[in-house]
Amino acid sequence: QMCIRDRLKTARGQIDGVLKMIEDNRYCGDVLTQLAAAESAVRRVSEMVLAEHMRTCVVEEVRAGNDEVIDEVMALMRRFSK
Repeated sequence: QMCIRDRLKTARGQIDGVLKMIEDNRYCGDVLTQLAAAESAVRRVSEMVLAEHMRTCVVEEVRAGNDEVIDEVMALMRRFSK
């Protein structure tokens, strides 16, 4: 499984590819396809970071008695479900 850093590098490479495509005046459909791939890569990174946050920070806060962290997690999940 790719780590977060590797996935971010992949997304950055895809964005750089989009910039090059635009500079080269490439077909819009191809640009949009590449943008969709970059967006998917970034979304996957977000999911990985959120999962790690829940496994570490959220668990620690709940164990310490801070149940309000659940509201924060729900807000974060809503932000990424759009």
